[in-house]
Amino acid sequence: MSDLIRQEGFDFAFTPSACESCGGRCCTGESGNIFVSPEEIAALAKHLEMEEALFRSTYLVKKGYKLSLKERIVGMSHDCIFYDREIGGCGVYEARPLQCRTFPFWNYFKNHLDELKRECPGIVDA
Repeated sequence: MSDLIRQEGFDFAFTPSACESCGGRCCTGESGNIFVSPEEIAALAKHLEMEEALFRSTYLVKKGYKLSLKERIVGMSHDCIFYDREIGGCGVYEARPLQCRTFPFWNYFKNHLDELKRECPGIVDA
């Protein structure tokens, strides 16, 4: 398993090749927030060839004092606004926010490994 990714402080490893078979469970399912920084907003707007103000009004929602990507409700699922069910992946993958790029190595999962294993088939014990 040469494609295993490990990160210090986490009791699991991740095999990104599993993403091809999973159908994007990390981008769908329960409602959640993908918070974006001003730099990420600018990068996403540029990637989509949009004015930043239009990007903000189209794709972002205010959550407290932060901005999060909107969700699209599909049946019982809350999909990230950029999740593309036809391709089974991210429609803005090259410009995706840091929160997405660092999945599954989120501090939350240090104490919720069973939940992560149910969500992500790429998780293996370290």
